[in-house]
Amino acid sequence: MKSMGLIDTLRQEFSFITGNYRILIVSWMIMDLAMEMPNPNFQVFVTEALHGPDMALGIIGLVNFLAMAAVAFPGGYLTDKYGRRWLITTMTFVMALSWLFFAFAPTWHFILLGTIVSSLSLIYQPALFAMFQDSLPPERRGMGSSIIQLIHGTFNTPGPIIAGFLLLQFGLEMSMRIIYLLMTTLYLIAAFWRLRLKETIANKEPIRFRYFISSYPKAIKESFSVWKTVPRSMFWLFVTQTLVMFGMSLSQVINQLYALDVLGITLEQWWLVYIPLLLTMVVVSLPIGKMVDKFGRKIPLVLGLFVLGTATLIFAHGNFFTVILSMILFGVAQLLAMSAAVALSTDLVEPQNRGKVNGFINFIGYIVMGFGMLLGNYLFLEGQKIGLPQLPFYATLVLVIPQLLIILFLVHEPKKRVGEVKSD
Repeated sequence: MKSMGLIDTLRQEFSFITGNYRILIVSWMIMDLAMEMPNPNFQVFVTEALHGPDMALGIIGLVNFLAMAAVAFPGGYLTDKYGRRWLITTMTFVMALSWLFFAFAPTWHFILLGTIVSSLSLIYQPALFAMFQDSLPPERRGMGSSIIQLIHGTFNTPGPIIAGFLLLQFGLEMSMRIIYLLMTTLYLIAAFWRLRLKETIANKEPIRFRYFISSYPKAIKESFSVWKTVPRSMFWLFVTQTLVMFGMSLSQVINQLYALDVLGITLEQWWLVYIPLLLTMVVVSLPIGKMVDKFGRKIPLVLGLFVLGTATLIFAHGNFFTVILSMILFGVAQLLAMSAAVALSTDLVEPQNRGKVNGFINFIGYIVMGFGMLLGNYLFLEGQKIGLPQLPFYATLVLVIPQLLIILFLVHEPKKRVGEVKSD
């Protein structure tokens, strides 16, 4: 009887996992199996195996995010005007094929080209995020977001392990080429699965390729004007998210090179630090989701920023074991901040404006992250010359202060959440 009661409770707790939300979850499971595979060794793959110049990582990061920024406005506009499904399904196929540039790259320039194709295909991101938001009831937004983080953590975890195994078996270059072929295959499977998605908004006419160009001026105009209609707290939340993205990009672009060159961690050890990070996201994602739904959005946001600063400081002055600790804290910080920010933005923005708001946030965020990566790469190189390679990490730490002040004093939770029905 007790086991039946537990089953009924679990069934009720997760009863909202249906329809498009379930389809998206399955597709993320498939893609996540591959997503983390190249990350542990991407930096040395570009700089050593493909002989990229000193600023190669910064240049790739800049081009990556500028390409993503270029499609953010039309992505958000087309999402709200013509629907979510077409963009999501078509561009997932394009992204899958883009990994072939990486798999067969003879020089680092092909990584640059593949990055452009992959990033442009992310025009579907506002549509994906909007469909995700459309599919969740108001009282399950924190939990729904945390489940996604749980899935990412669970299915990303094998990636570094597979990468480490392939590295030990085939060496750096061949292991990375095998990884990108695996990514192509899994992304194609996910693309076919996403063909099951159902449209969530009524669209008057089918989308056409000419809309990508003709809609751009109007998309920019509407993406700016939408801020006149959304609550002021949403604007300040956007400012905070942008500062966080800039700060993280400063250090993440060179974290592997820093660990190898400054902290003395070996290439054979580095992939191991990703495993505790991903396992942490598996363990704490659901409790954090419950926390966001029960105690509100601001408390997790503030805690997330504190943990982020602590993790950055530990990493900058770490060794192999303390870097593992910092990666665990990075996972906690990401879950706290992301789950709370997604839930709060959903609380504040009406469904018909979510695509435009997400598109605007992505546009600004991508530009900021692109230049952040270029600056982070530069600060690392210049810092090495003067004996202060920690410069990118210190810059990240300084930015935590305005982030906390904005959340504490300028971001407010709404009395009534969008889509919430108040009982008398």
